[in-house]
Amino acid sequence: MKINELNPEQLERAANMLKAIAHPMRISIMSLLEEGARLSVTEIHQTLNIEQSTASHHLGILKDKGVLGATRDGKNTYYFLKHENLANIINCISHCSVSA
Repeated sequence: MKINELNPEQLERAANMLKAIAHPMRISIMSLLEEGARLSVTEIHQTLNIEQSTASHHLGILKDKGVLGATRDGKNTYYFLKHENLANIINCISHCSVSA
């Protein structure tokens, strides 16, 4: 689907997803969740060496804007990329920032 084929509501959702992604910590979180990974808040905050509340805050934003999905298993919630194609955006940005 091309951008000019999207209706205003779809464009608004896409813009909100891009705004949510546009933060260094959220990009780091997304990179952990590439290739179908499912991680808990604890695993994410320990891996990124950030406070659990910080991880939860960023995960909440990403989930609210439709970037991440979540499943509950007992006491833990596991987060994952809702659309694997979003990883391509991160890869593209990484390549562009190296050659800038």
